[in-house]
Amino acid sequence: MRAGFPPASPGMVIGLLGGSFDPAHEGHAHISREALKRLGLDQVWWLVTPGNPLKPRQPAPMADRMARARAVLKDHPRIRVTDLESRLGTRLTADTIARLRAIYPGVTFVWLMGADNLVQFHKWARWRDVLNAVPVAVLARPGSGVAARLSVAARTYGTHRVSRGKALAFDPPPSWLFVDLPMNGASSSEIRARGEWKSPAAVLTQP
Repeated sequence: MRAGFPPASPGMVIGLLGGSFDPAHEGHAHISREALKRLGLDQVWWLVTPGNPLKPRQPAPMADRMARARAVLKDHPRIRVTDLESRLGTRLTADTIARLRAIYPGVTFVWLMGADNLVQFHKWARWRDVLNAVPVAVLARPGSGVAARLSVAARTYGTHRVSRGKALAFDPPPSWLFVDLPMNGASSSEIRARGEWKSPAAVLTQP
């Protein structure tokens, strides 16, 4: 395996959670732990992106965001923080998924996203390619449930919605699942607005 790329064996099922993680917080950790439990995943990989084309503001330096993410996870044995998009040189989720599938033959990937992202998913470049490449799990986030279910992507692919969480990885795409979860209201934008995102050491967790 290439240096800096996490190991994975054929037959494994790995959830991919992308984002700026600016900063990472307990909400990210919460939905990752729930995804492991409810979707039968072997691991979750956080794809800390170099930048988000839908956001005008540039994120904090990659090294700071990676360090913060690792601190939030507290060495969880099945959730890995990665800079794979930087290593691959990809910026679009569709391209990242295509490259990972080529590098890890026999590994099944599931794309994970918060319900707030499903609301604007149709604005992502080549968003249909994502749905046609891998199963997608949409994880409930506070205040986004109704808007997510009425989103362009949800309505366009309504007939491909499934209801069996641990079978999702084995449903041929396009297939997607809405996962209801206990809510965790942590928000990166609110953390930045309160001035609490200053360094990797300033990690705020919730009980």
